[in-house]
Parts: sequence; C-alpha cells; structure tokens
Amino acid sequence: MVLESLLNPLKAEKNPGEMFFIGFIYSSIGILLSLWIFKDQASLIMVFLTVMACLPIVFNTIKLEEKKDVEIKNERILLKEHNRAIVFLMFLFFGITLSFVTWYVFLPPDMLGIVFDKQTTTIQAINNNVSGNAFQEFSAFTKILLNNIKVLSFAILFAFIYGAGAIFILTWNASVIGAAMGNFIRSQLGEAATSIGLVKFSTYFGVVSLGLLRYSIHGIPEIIAYFYGGLAGGIISVAIIKKHFKTESFSRILFDVSELLIISLSFLVAAAFLEVYITPLLF
Repeated sequence: MVLESLLNPLKAEKNPGEMFFIGFIYSSIGILLSLWIFKDQASLIMVFLTVMACLPIVFNTIKLEEKKDVEIKNERILLKEHNRAIVFLMFLFFGITLSFVTWYVFLPPDMLGIVFDKQTTTIQAINNNVSGNAFQEFSAFTKILLNNIKVLSFAILFAFIYGAGAIFILTWNASVIGAAMGNFIRSQLGEAATSIGLVKFSTYFGVVSLGLLRYSIHGIPEIIAYFYGGLAGGIISVAIIKKHFKTESFSRILFDVSELLIISLSFLVAAAFLEVYITPLLF
C-alpha cells in the first residue's frame, strides 16, 4: 500500500505534526476518488476511503500501545506513552476535519448536496437549540452526554471487534463536524458579502477562525474521549488476539484499559458541559 508506507507509529509519535498533513491528504484523496468513481454515494464512500487509508497506521499504533502495556509496569509512564499516541492521532483527526471543512467551503453549491448529503442530514437531525432555561439546559446536557456515551460505546465496540474499527466512527464524526464548520463559514461569508458588498481578506479569515473556534471548544475534548475509548477497546482486542489473557500481564492490561475509559468519560462530561453552558454564551 502506497499510503501505508508514508508513516509508522514510532515515527508518528516523534513527529505528530506530520499526521495533520497526512490526514488532510488522505481525506482529500478520498473525496476526489469518491467523486470520480462513486459520485452518487460520495458522502459515504469518501469516509470509507479515508478510513481505509488510515487503518494501517491506526492498527499498528494500537498494537504498539498493547505491547507497551505488557512491557511497562509503571502506570504513570504507561499513560504518558498512551498520551503520545493520542496526540498524533488527534493531529490525524484535525487534518481530516480541516480537509472536509476546506472542501465544503470551496466546492461549488451544486456539488455540496452530493459530497455532504448524509452529513447534512445528520446535522439537521442532531441540531439542538439550547435556551436559557436552567431545566432545559440540564435536560440538553443529559441528552448530549448520553448521546456522546452511545457514540463512545460504538467506538469501543468497533475497536474491540475490528481492532482499529474506531477510526470509522471518528472519521464519520470528522466529516460531520467538517460539514457543520464549513456550513457556518459559508453562511457567515455570505452575510458579510451582502453587508459590505465584498468579502475582504481580513473578514474571510475572521469568519474561518470563528467557525473553527465555535466547534472546537466542545469538539476537541469530545474527540479526545473517543480516541481514549477506541484505544482501550483496541488494546483489549489485540491482547485477546495475542492470547495475553493467559498471562500475568493481563490484569495490568485490564487496569490500564479501565483508566483509559475513566479518562474518556471525564472528557465526555467536560465536552457536554462546554457545549451546553459555554458555547451558547460565546456564539
């Protein structure tokens, strides 16, 4: 595989920033190929093609992290090692997301309905209007948290069954977030162009920054949670495949996985709080 040979986990952990460009390239190639070969189903095919490109590096990363569980006995050092993997995977996710944002902003209007058809439907289905009523805000917080826990459960399940399967959930989320950000940027640019007659350079970048910030406030901790959960499910999957459950190190692996899950749930609670109580105040 040509794309697979670009990076390996050890190199990626040393140079996590490179994963941003790799993610951008992977998803851009996925979009172009889906438009070329499967135009009518591009909104789903581009996600699958991006996932296929990411699978080798993600699966090899999970194998490496499971190996660390067996070899490293100090839990604090082990968590630091896991965090290194989370960091470069986050850069991968950011690259994929920004690619979707870029394509959404610059694609012609008649193509948006094709490329982001399923994503737009999803956004309309989950769009929540949070009011200032405290009871309704708490209800929204609970609903969002439960929905995020459901997504986390799928990420863990996919990782457990398919090893690196969580990357599908995360790539799909990247496409939805990218479409939401892109839609916000396009709408704000349209309003700016109407009001001043021409979109100035400074106005353009101000709108882009605002669009990225709006969804990043609660989106970043949410995605970090999914990565921790996916890593936990993947480690268990690899441990079972390698039959490490028959060894003494399996109890240490289970303890490490439980810590990853607790960290994941903590990030989800923080993300839901930011989405309901902080983001509406700023935007």
